[in-house]
Amino acid sequence: MSLLRNVLQRCQRGSGLLQGLRKFSVSASCNQSSSVDVTVDSATGVATLKMQRPPVNSLTLELLTEMCIAVDKLDSEKCRGLILGSGVKNIFSAGLDIGTMYQPDEPRLREFWRTLQEIWIKLYGSQMVTVAAISGHSPAGGCLLSMCCDHRIMAEGRYTIGLNETLLGIVAPTWFQDTLVNTVGHREAERALQLGLLYTPEQALSIGMIDSISKPEDLENEANEAMKKWLKIPAHARHITKLQLRQSTIDRLVKNRQEDIDHFVNFIMKDTIQKSLGMYVAALKKKGGSK
Repeated sequence: MSLLRNVLQRCQRGSGLLQGLRKFSVSASCNQSSSVDVTVDSATGVATLKMQRPPVNSLTLELLTEMCIAVDKLDSEKCRGLILGSGVKNIFSAGLDIGTMYQPDEPRLREFWRTLQEIWIKLYGSQMVTVAAISGHSPAGGCLLSMCCDHRIMAEGRYTIGLNETLLGIVAPTWFQDTLVNTVGHREAERALQLGLLYTPEQALSIGMIDSISKPEDLENEANEAMKKWLKIPAHARHITKLQLRQSTIDRLVKNRQEDIDHFVNFIMKDTIQKSLGMYVAALKKKGGSK
C-alpha cells in the first residue's frame, strides 16, 4: 500500500509537474560512451529513452545501470510519460548480455542480475505512462522490457519477439514468467516459455503481446499518438489501477530479491549451463557476429 500512498502524494503536488523539464542526455559515467540517450519534451513532459549499444543493444550491466539512472532522473523531474525505444537499426534489444553470463566474474554477475531486477521494478510499476516503440527484433530480455510498458507498438517486418530462453538452455526466472502470464494469459505463456517461441509482429498482436503494428517510418509518431491517449486519463486513477493489477507480481520479486540472485548465479554457473552458453557463443563467432 505504500506505493499507492506515494501515487496520491505525487498527484497532490501535480501543479508543478512540468517545472524543470528540459531536453537532456543521460550517461551513467558522464562521458561520451553513454549507451542511453534521453530527451524530454518540456511542453508535454514526455521523455523518449533510446537504447543505443550497437550492434544489438545487449543488456549489459552498464546499459542497465544507465537505464536505471535515467528512469530515476525522469521520476525526480516528475515526467508524465516515457517512450522506450532503440537507436539501433532493426533491433529493439537482443536481450541479456551473454558475455556477462559466460565464464562469469561472480560479483559482477550478481550486480548484473540485481540491476536487471531494479530496472524491471522501476518500469513495471512506474507512475509514468510507458510506451514501448519496438523497432525491430526483441527476444528474451528485450521482450521483457517491452512487456513492462503500458502500451506496445511494434514495427512491421521480418522481426520477432518473445521469451526464448529455453532455446539457449536457460530457464526464464519466475518474474519473467509472471510478466508474460500477465500479458498474454496462462496457456499461451505456458506454450511460449516451454517452446521458446518467437512471434512475428502479426502473431504477437494476435495474442496481446503487442497492441499495434506500425510502419517503421511511422513508429515514433504512433508512439506519441498512443501516449496522448493514455495521458488523457487522470494520472492518479490510472496509476493506482496499474498497481492494483501489477503490485502482487512486483512484491513477489521484491520480497525475494536476494534469493532470486542466488538462484540465478548458481544456475548460470552450472557446468551444463556454461556448456550451453559456450556453444551459443561459438555459434555467434562462427557467424561473424557477437553480442
